Amino acid sequence: MSPTSRLPGFYNLTLEERRKRLEGMGLLSAEEFAALFGDSGLSAEQADHMIENVVGTFALPLGIALNFVVNGREVLVPMAIEEPSVVAAASYMAKLARAGGGFTAHATEPQMIGQMQVLNVPNPHLSRLRVLEAKQELLETADAVDPILKKLGGGARDLEVRVLSHPAIGEFLVVHLIYDVRDAMGANAVNTACEKLAPRVEALTGGHVHLRILSNLADRRIARARCTIPLEVLAFDDFSAEEVRDGIIAAWAFADADPYRAATHNKGIMNGIDPVVIATGNDWRAVEAGAHAYAARSGRYTSLTTWGKDAEGNLVGTIEMPMAVGIVGGATRVHPAAQAALKLMGISTARELAEIIVSVGLAQNLGALRALATEGIQRGHMALHARQVAVSAGAQGDEIEAVARRMVAEGTVRIDRAQEILAEMRKQGR
Repeated sequence: MSPTSRLPGFYNLTLEERRKRLEGMGLLSAEEFAALFGDSGLSAEQADHMIENVVGTFALPLGIALNFVVNGREVLVPMAIEEPSVVAAASYMAKLARAGGGFTAHATEPQMIGQMQVLNVPNPHLSRLRVLEAKQELLETADAVDPILKKLGGGARDLEVRVLSHPAIGEFLVVHLIYDVRDAMGANAVNTACEKLAPRVEALTGGHVHLRILSNLADRRIARARCTIPLEVLAFDDFSAEEVRDGIIAAWAFADADPYRAATHNKGIMNGIDPVVIATGNDWRAVEAGAHAYAARSGRYTSLTTWGKDAEGNLVGTIEMPMAVGIVGGATRVHPAAQAALKLMGISTARELAEIIVSVGLAQNLGALRALATEGIQRGHMALHARQVAVSAGAQGDEIEAVARRMVAEGTVRIDRAQEILAEMRKQGR
């Protein structure tokens, strides 16, 4: 059993105390903790080999989401994000979920889709059949592109061909290469395989292969998670358990029915997902694109989650979405902090990482719905946001919390008010 993710009072510790608490758990080496804590990590020299025109690096706050149990395993989840309240909300919702056994998650095989757009095809429907007749040959060619991936159990899985039409270009073919990328995100492997197939596809169709690129609508690579929140843990303050449960379900139904609400609803889900994707060096833009395209796959944009109740009246939530993430290659293997983040979570496969990520997304969604359906989204959020405002106003040290507390008490969290409070405090010699 891995070390517990239940760390009561972690939030109330100082920054240094939190570090020592994690170090004492023996999950990482001193060097790995230094990378995760930002004491070392990605240097400008390393960054210079990752992108163009490098002048430095840019840091984000890195927090640890607590209380997560995913498929029976305790997980400490690193989250890189600038928005206040996200880490706290995910951690608290994970605490509620662990009362019902935590999160149960699974991911499908890591199959990505590579697309080849074939233009100027004399007879698209006949050419479609010719490509399908040569499927086995084409799959064998794609397999030969990366023998190491093939040895690891990956490689070409299937080939699909569609005839599409657009007023600007008329009819054209789209060839889909279904490619198992194992523990990689897979963009480079898929794109290389498509490049390799292009000449043969042209010979078969008599057309010209124009675009050769993977699709970020990775609907062959789906991650799902579910949780049950016992009814009795939902009650708080003056809100009964039934009131909280029914309020959450009603808030979800709004998102399920209305794309205007669904956009913000799903953004809240991504508040939990993106920080883990970023912390592990994965492509959060690809994950975002896949998520929103998947949410609109029926022709109407809707929620990525569902919420309802079981026969015992407990709250039950699910999430399903594409999750193209990897643990080998790219920034994941270049960035020291990303490597430390993966080790902290005890990740051994990309599928395991995907299962944790969607569990965090479901937890974050629950946190947002619970707040919206009860006390309002601003109460907890603004209490944390007030500290940022206080810092922006020039508060330092103990002044930050003092200014923040007063703004929250007044219900006015603005930089001009923070400056006034700070000036009063300093004038009084406090």
